[in-house]
Amino acid sequence: MSVRAKMVLESVIPYSYGGSQAIFRCSYDPKLSVEDVSFQKATPSGEARFQIDNPSALQQMVIGKAYYFDITPAD
Repeated sequence: MSVRAKMVLESVIPYSYGGSQAIFRCSYDPKLSVEDVSFQKATPSGEARFQIDNPSALQQMVIGKAYYFDITPAD
C-alpha cells in the first residue's frame, strides 16, 4: 500500500542553533487543476512539519511551491 499527498510549502523557519523547520499544508481551491481537486477532495486539510539540517535540501525548497509526499510502509 502507498499513499501520495500533495502539499504546499508554507514557510521555512530557521533555528538559531542551525537547521530550519519546513511547514507544509494542504490547501483547497476549487479553481485548481483536476489533479489538485482530486488531492484536496481526499485530504482537504492537513499539515506536515520537518526539521531539516541539510543545507542542500533546504536550497531546493521554494515557499509557495507544491510538493508530493509518498507514504509507503517501511517493513
